[in-house]
Amino acid sequence: MSATGGPPPAIRPQADGLRLRVRLTPKASRDAVGRLERLADGTEVLIVHVRAAPSEGAANAALTRLLADVLDVAKSKVDLVSGHTARVKTLKISGDGSALATRLATLAVAAK
Repeated sequence: MSATGGPPPAIRPQADGLRLRVRLTPKASRDAVGRLERLADGTEVLIVHVRAAPSEGAANAALTRLLADVLDVAKSKVDLVSGHTARVKTLKISGDGSALATRLATLAVAAK
């Protein structure tokens, strides 16, 4: 829960990096980081599209590669922590949480 009592935001800076909640769409026409959206249950997510199919972890691997590329961090710094088989996933990205959050927020606003 956030300080206001609602669901936490999709982008949450932490001392050692960033927690990120995404809604992944596999088999898309292109790899892209989209906008921030609120799901029907009130959960905020960052929409991400990847071309890879959701088989044998290919879409998850494409997601971590895409986020590493757009955030300019090593792939080893992007870790899928939950939602391995679900569309809504939580990732931990190591680094400067504030700078990473700013970069993601800028990408999400540009995608609107």
